[in-house]
Amino acid sequence: MPPKGQDGRGAAGSGRGTAGQGSAGRGSAAGAGRGTAAGRTARPGSKGAPKAAPKGAPKASAKNTAKPARRTAAAKPVRTSAAPRARKSAPKAPKNELDAAWASAPTSSRGGRADGAGRTGRPAPVRAGAVATSGGRGTSGGRGASGKPSSGRSSSGKAAGGKPRAVRAPKASRPARPPKPPKRPKPPKGPKQPRTVRLADPRKRLRVTLVGVCVVLSLFGGRLIQLQGIDASTYAAVANTIGLKTVPVRADRGAIIDRDGEPLASTVEAYNVVVDQTQVANPAAYALQLESILRTPAADLQRDLTGSDRYVVVARGVPGATWRQIRGLGLAGFTAETAAARDYPAGTVAGNVVGFLGADGLGLTGLEQSMDKSLAGVDGEATYQFSPGGIRIPNSSANHVSQPVAGTGLRLTLDGDVQWHTEQVLAEAVENAGAADGVAVVMDVDTQEIVALAATPAFDPSDPSKTEAADRGSAAVEDAYEPGSVFKPITMSAVVDQGLADHSTVFSVPDNLRRGGETINDYYSHGEDQMTLAGVVAKSSNVGTVLAAELLEKDVYHDYLRRFGFGTAPDLGMPGETGGRLPSGDDFTDLTRDNVAFGQGISVSAVQMASAYATIANGGVRVDPRLISATIGADGRETPVEPSAPERVVSEQAAADVTTMMEAVMGEGGTGKPALVDGYRVAGKTGTAQRVDPDCGCYADYNSSFMGFAPADDPQYVVVVSLFDPKNGNSGSALAGPAFADIMRFALEQGGVAPTGTEAPQVPLFAD
Repeated sequence: MPPKGQDGRGAAGSGRGTAGQGSAGRGSAAGAGRGTAAGRTARPGSKGAPKAAPKGAPKASAKNTAKPARRTAAAKPVRTSAAPRARKSAPKAPKNELDAAWASAPTSSRGGRADGAGRTGRPAPVRAGAVATSGGRGTSGGRGASGKPSSGRSSSGKAAGGKPRAVRAPKASRPARPPKPPKRPKPPKGPKQPRTVRLADPRKRLRVTLVGVCVVLSLFGGRLIQLQGIDASTYAAVANTIGLKTVPVRADRGAIIDRDGEPLASTVEAYNVVVDQTQVANPAAYALQLESILRTPAADLQRDLTGSDRYVVVARGVPGATWRQIRGLGLAGFTAETAAARDYPAGTVAGNVVGFLGADGLGLTGLEQSMDKSLAGVDGEATYQFSPGGIRIPNSSANHVSQPVAGTGLRLTLDGDVQWHTEQVLAEAVENAGAADGVAVVMDVDTQEIVALAATPAFDPSDPSKTEAADRGSAAVEDAYEPGSVFKPITMSAVVDQGLADHSTVFSVPDNLRRGGETINDYYSHGEDQMTLAGVVAKSSNVGTVLAAELLEKDVYHDYLRRFGFGTAPDLGMPGETGGRLPSGDDFTDLTRDNVAFGQGISVSAVQMASAYATIANGGVRVDPRLISATIGADGRETPVEPSAPERVVSEQAAADVTTMMEAVMGEGGTGKPALVDGYRVAGKTGTAQRVDPDCGCYADYNSSFMGFAPADDPQYVVVVSLFDPKNGNSGSALAGPAFADIMRFALEQGGVAPTGTEAPQVPLFAD
């Protein structure tokens, strides 16, 4: 390494030499050479460090003093090689005379680096009249070209025409940082070897490719085997379901006919009109064309035709002619399904009995409801395949039709003519009496088949919306009420059958009686009369009836009532049949027995009363009442409904004796004269019963009834007429009697019953 202070840059005398010395080289005492600190201040205390300026020394002017170096000697690492930096091969051309003189001067006079390793510098130009200062970057301690150490920035003499200027000693600089250790030179890289490209073995590549292809082909092959072999039938079945549409095929609903074969309800050709909305190009135009045909506002039709649903029912139960008219329009997207539509040709005749169908084909009231399962049959179904455009493919193998099983028809015991007449007479009686409602029953005595079953208000199954839902059923089987005095023949049958009395037995009858803390009254005031049992019935005495009933044990009497059919629904096949209310057990007290004897404290239906009267008229033998006489199969064959086994309730003698009492009602001194039928002997009974008000649970208003059978000497028909809550009186004889006579007369004539050829027996009503 070069000696300290002489590393090619001068120890400290890096100031440039003055022009007065004729040397401008860097690193010399004249300001040509750089010090060891490379133009930076040497560390304090080191050799060649600047000395402090003496007191009074003139301060150097900043204008004429070279600026101290910004970096210290430690800013750059010491070169490891003593070789000078390589110069550019082509020297720069001199810019002026001074540069030319410098270039022509000998090398020794240029003031190169002190040790010859430094870079030589050019002399700085000197202004006239100024003393040149050392132009080097060092401060002091550097050696000039003469080898003498420089003491900082010293004056190099006077410049041409100038005065010497004192130079201020440089400020002491901060210690220089220690030099960084030299970097280890990287070993030289050898020459790059050319890259050798190794080619893969083509046979191996071919084998791998072949294996891959085989794997892919095996996957395809396995999938094909699965599709066409293992799961072929499954996928074929799935494919066949595409485009399929299954619609129900309605079974023909069984007809309902009367006893003479006249239709009361029959199945007619009808369809549900269905539309695929996706095929409707112009809903508004379609709606305008269908408005008059379907009798539906165009706005409603347009709403049904607009959308993306493929199954929308536009109209239900339209007649076949209407559907054919729609089909003739050629509108795209419309199809039809068979519907369970019914025709009720008789209108209101037996409408309460027959009932009607809802829009979905289910029975809602009457026999249509209770016998729906057998009437409806079993629906089939039709499956068709359609093209994407919605056109049915006629010969597709997927098309299939499962044939329906027709329903079972019903032949009723009703006579259409008698039914119609009964309904007309009943409606008139209800109107004349100002009653809320009324019921009427006509029953065949021998078979106890119901010939007519009427209730008000009348109901037309063809237009059910005109009738309130509560009035669409039959009150004759659904409503229970207290019968009143019409129940007295039932009590007398038990008394006579037990041998406790007969029509001539005399009872001392006051007009009122105290029992169980309650007072029982006759409907009219009288003294204590000596009445025969026939007189008790003919005069409708409540007190006399109680006196006769008290001869019976309670359990015996209760058993008679049960055998007459009270307390049990008649099971006619109608919906909502009531069995009424027959008190039993501890509820059947002595007072209850007394009340039931004249028709209070017990509730019955009109059909139950008709059955009990038919039992008396039939010589004391009871058969369950019937409304359905036969079922009709799909092939038209009829299967009769077997009647129940006959049951004897009272003896024939007891029944005949009670019939005599009932004929007395129609004779002189009786209450039933308004119900007489010309030419026929009639056995009947009037009834005026207190009516229970459901709001207060007490007796309020009345029910008026008349019941009986004819001819009395050979009974054929029983007729029951009851008017509920009449406002124009309460007498059963006056209000219901005429209706009874009219209905009975028509039934006898319709049944071809000849008039009676004998007179009614005359029996005493009072003791002699």
